[in-house]
This record gives sequence, C-alpha cells and structure tokens, in this order.
Amino acid sequence: MAYREIITRPVLTWGTVAVGARLPVAAAPLALVFLVRERPGGYTLGAVLAAVYVVGEIVGAPVLGMRMRPERARPQLAAGLAAGAAGFGALGVAHDAHPVLLGVFAFVAGAGPAAAPGGMRALLTSLVPERAVAQAMSLESVLTFGIWAVAPALTAALALGTAPHAPLLLVAVLMAASVAGLWALPAGWATGDDAAGGGGGTLRVVLGAWPVYVAGAASMTLLALAELILPALLEQRGIAIGWSGAVLAGFSIGSAVGAFVYGLRSWPGRLPTQNLVLLLGVSACVAVVAVLPGLLWIGTGLAVAGVMQAGAMLTRNLALRELLPPGALAAGYSVMYAAVGAGYAASGSLAGGLLRVVAPSTAILAGVCLTLLLAVVGAVGERRVSAGASGGVRAGRVSLPPVSS
Repeated sequence: MAYREIITRPVLTWGTVAVGARLPVAAAPLALVFLVRERPGGYTLGAVLAAVYVVGEIVGAPVLGMRMRPERARPQLAAGLAAGAAGFGALGVAHDAHPVLLGVFAFVAGAGPAAAPGGMRALLTSLVPERAVAQAMSLESVLTFGIWAVAPALTAALALGTAPHAPLLLVAVLMAASVAGLWALPAGWATGDDAAGGGGGTLRVVLGAWPVYVAGAASMTLLALAELILPALLEQRGIAIGWSGAVLAGFSIGSAVGAFVYGLRSWPGRLPTQNLVLLLGVSACVAVVAVLPGLLWIGTGLAVAGVMQAGAMLTRNLALRELLPPGALAAGYSVMYAAVGAGYAASGSLAGGLLRVVAPSTAILAGVCLTLLLAVVGAVGERRVSAGASGGVRAGRVSLPPVSS
C-alpha cells in the first residue's frame, strides 16, 4: 500500500495531536538543563533533573501502560497528558523553587504522560487497514525523528533568546493542547476476541515478549554511548566539538530517511531476523565511527547507523505487535518505552565510568561489544519463546505457555 493511501483525515488529526504530546518529551532534557544552568552548579543540577525526568518515564510507562483499557483509552491518555502538562507548567512557573521541588515536578512531567506514546501508537494502527500498519508505523517514526531534530534547536533558541523557563511554558501549552485534541480521535481501539485478560494475565503476556525489549535496550545502549561520547571522540580526533551538533543532525536525518524507506515495501525474512541484521549493521557503523579517523567517516558512519536504527526500531514494534494481542499492545509498547529509556540511562552511567579509564574510541567499542551480547540474548530468547509457544501462533499472535505457580 502506498503512503498516500493512508494520509487520511483521522491520521492527519492523529499526527497533530502526536506533535503536541511528543515535542515536550523531546525538548524536556535540554530544557531542564537550560532552566537551572545559571544557578551555582547549574549544569550538574540540570543533569540530575533530566535524570529524574527519565526515571519518571521509566517508572510511569509500564505502571500506567498496564492499566490502560483499550476500549476507553481516551480518559487515561488525557489524564496522563494533563499531569505532564501540569508538571511542565509548574517547572516553568516555579523555576526559582528549591531543587527538590523542581525534582518532584520533573518526575511528574516524565511519569504522567509516559504511557501516551504506546497508547497513541496503538490508536494509530487502529485507524488504518491491517495491510498498512507498517506504513503507518513508518510515518510515525518519520514524525518522531523530525520532532527530535527540531526540538533541541527550538529549546535552545527560546531559552537563550527569551527566558530560561520559556521552553517549559511552551511545552506545557503544547501538551495541554494535545489533551483537547484527543476528543477529535476515537475513544479507543477494538481488541477483538483475543484481548489479553486483565491484571496478572496482561502482565504475563506482556512480559512474555521480553526478547523484543532486550533488543530495544541493546540498540539504545549502543547509540546512547555513541551520542554521549561523541564530543570526547571528536576532541580525541582533533576535531572541533562544535561539529557534534551537525553530526547528530545527520543521524536524525538518516533515521527519518530509513523509516520512510522501510515503509515503501515489504522486506524478506522474519521480523526478528530483520531486527538482528539491522542491529548488527548499526553495530558495524558505530564501530567504524570509533576506529576510523576523520570527520567524514564519523558523520557518514552515524548517518548510515541512523538509517539502520530506524529499521531496527520499526521491526521491534512490528514484532511486538505480532506477539501481543490487541488488548495488551499499549502495555507492551509502554514496557518497550521503559526498556529503551532504561537502556539510555544505563548508557549514560556506563559512558561516564568508561571515560575515566579508557579513551573515547575504546569506550564506544566496549558499547558495541555489550550491544552484540544483548542482541545474542534477545535472538536466543526469541527462539525459545517461539519454541515454547509450541505451535500457538494464530493470526499473527503467539499464545504463550502457562506460567507454573
């Protein structure tokens, strides 16, 4: 199916609401740094607030995602986004408050809307025919990467040109507007006859897809290490660190291109196999960045890594959709969101520790080795889950074996 066939009014409305819901998430870490950078020890405090925000996301995504009811998701999405808007607004209005209070606001801003990306993705796929799901997810990825490319520049311009707290006030307004926009979308999505049972049943089914979450954490661990160590790597190579912004912009552009290209056609192989191949390709590109000197190699390596990373992300989401029943999709996407966030947070700590004892290029290669290990664990786990289902594949959903007490 061509992209033009899924560009319908409901999908365009969804895209508008998604921009309001996701741009604040993309802007938040940098906005928190700018908020307090003029205070004594401001950059350290900003990093702590950004970490608290990410912890809020990691905690909120699975907890709230598990509680989302597909047939009436709108009130839960609205409540979460409203809490996020309140958290961002409080940070903007009470920007001179005690750091502990700012930390509370940052946690609420991260945790409140953390289940919204998963719920919005499940809602999007309900707006298009089954055969067009891959294209819909590709368009979602293009939109997401576009937002992440624009958000840092917008945040910096507002913080430096208007006021340090201005970006947080803007994202609070955008997230509040996304709450109102939810009423232009369906109240939820159908689950059919294969919806997961509530409570422990949903938890068991969602956690049964753990190899997909491991794959998500693996790719984010690798790329987070590359991004966080990039300035130090450029310095090691004798390149001005000001190029880091252009190099990362190239990565974002490559990711948007990769997401668009993936949705143009069907690709050979099972989704887990595609994901593993793409993950190995990303690892190879990042290894090239670490080993070969010169800005051209670094920029090209990360741009190609971005193309493959987009495909890896899409295959993970599509594989998760095959494994889980519709009633558990929002919860599964939310757990994936938490796993990716945990991978990024762990990478930040790993990057800081490695740079104390090894060169930046060696630290990146260590991240490649860790990624390959996680990729192998995920691939082996996927085979075991498929085998454990013992022929339980029906209509693209895996019936997981019962959990013994």
